[in-house]
Amino acid sequence: MAKTTKMPRKTLPPDIGKVMKRLHYPLDVILLCVRWYVAYSLSLRNLEEMMAERGFEVDHSTVHRWVIKLIPLFEKAFHQHKRPVGKSWRMDETYIKVGGQWKYLYRAVDKAGNTVDFLLRAHRDKAAARRYFEKAIDQNGEPQTITVDKSGANLAALQAINAERQTPIKIRQIKYLNNIVEQDHRTIKRIVKPMMGFKNFHCARVILSGIEVMHMIRKGQMKDAAIERTVADQFYSLVT
Repeated sequence: MAKTTKMPRKTLPPDIGKVMKRLHYPLDVILLCVRWYVAYSLSLRNLEEMMAERGFEVDHSTVHRWVIKLIPLFEKAFHQHKRPVGKSWRMDETYIKVGGQWKYLYRAVDKAGNTVDFLLRAHRDKAAARRYFEKAIDQNGEPQTITVDKSGANLAALQAINAERQTPIKIRQIKYLNNIVEQDHRTIKRIVKPMMGFKNFHCARVILSGIEVMHMIRKGQMKDAAIERTVADQFYSLVT
């Protein structure tokens, strides 16, 4: 375990310290479980067994509770350290099963493959696409170009946004240019697969945000990624 995680709880930032008050396990064990869950293709029961082998009796439901409580703190902190993305975006949506039904994870990367933003929505329509674009622009600034597939909903959403702008965003519907984001979906789907679907929308949204944050760290999207620190240390540094 990296040394950065072995610290007294009294030295933690106030927001995470408040959350950690009721989590009665060593901090390094908690953070390790949270990171492994969003970084690798593991189920909660896999983590329960792995912790038992290390001498820690941790129920899989406890690990799930840690993830739901802590991941929002990681996501909030990451946005303060995220590198700017490029001005040419490739946007697409993929399917995620929640409560036995398919929901839609909207995602975009820039032309270098860096993640722009993500948003889980219940429906795949103009309103969902517009909400995604507005969130992405608010978080990352205005792009010059957005490439989408042949979806009429995505095109309609961008046209509605452009109707309210003095300088319109250039819209391209060129399928092969979106291969980069379609390939990027695979990393997220590979980690989600052992989870065998999410029970509810809130849990899905939180866990997916953790997976996305870990994926962005691996792609070097933290501002200080060039410093000699492991991916694990970068992840832990967000809350410690």
